Amino acid sequence: MAKHILVVDDDALLRRSLSLQLEQVGYRTSTAASAEDALALSKRDRPDLILLDVGLPGMDGLEALRQFQMEDDVPVIFVTARRRELDTILGLELGADDYITKPFNPDVLLAHVKAVLRRTERQSGGSPAQEPLTVGDMVINPAAHTVTVADKPVELAAREFALLHTLALEAGNVVSVDDIITRAWGAEFLGEPQVVYVHMRWLREKIEEDPNNPKRLVNVRGVGYKLVPQE
Repeated sequence: MAKHILVVDDDALLRRSLSLQLEQVGYRTSTAASAEDALALSKRDRPDLILLDVGLPGMDGLEALRQFQMEDDVPVIFVTARRRELDTILGLELGADDYITKPFNPDVLLAHVKAVLRRTERQSGGSPAQEPLTVGDMVINPAAHTVTVADKPVELAAREFALLHTLALEAGNVVSVDDIITRAWGAEFLGEPQVVYVHMRWLREKIEEDPNNPKRLVNVRGVGYKLVPQE
C-alpha cells in the first residue's frame, strides 16, 4: 500500500506542486491549508509522514507539531522559508524528524522523505483512525475498508467511505460541508461543495432504507450533515 503523506502549507501553489511530485513517485497525498485542518484530517486518515510548514496562519507549525505528537506520533518534516524559524526549530529541539528550507530541489525533498520513512517504518495498526467504529447498527472498519449495516455488508467506493467515516467520527454531531471537504477530500477541493452533495446522494442510496427520506445521513440546512445512530 502506498505511503500516505500529508502536505500542510497555506501556499496553494506549493501544496499542489508537492502533491503532484509525491504522487508521481508513488505516494498517496492529502493536503491542508492550516494546522487545524491537518489535525482534523489526520484523525480520519492517519498519514505516514507530514510535511509541515512552520509559518502557518492560526496555529503555527511548532504548536501543530506538539499536537501531532500528543495525538499520534507521526513523523514530521518541517518546511521553512526563514532562517530565524530554522534556528528556533533547532534551538527548541522539538522533535521534528527532519527539516528542509524553501526553495528546495524536488529531488532533495524526495530524498528527505524517503530517509524519514525508512527511519520511522512501523505498523500503523492500533492508530485511533484505524479502529472500528460502531454507530448504532452500523460498523465501520477503516483498516479493512468495510461497512456493515444491520449485519449486512455494504460496498462503498473510496470517497463514499471517506465521507461516511468522517461523519462517523463525529456521530450525532453536525459537521460543516467545508470540514467534510477538508477531512475527506483535502484543501484543494474547498469551494467545491458539489462533491459532497453528489457523494452524499450516492451514499444515501446505499445505506438508507428510503434515500429520499434519510434517517441516518441527515442534512441540517445551512450548517452541514450528521450521522444519526439507528438501532
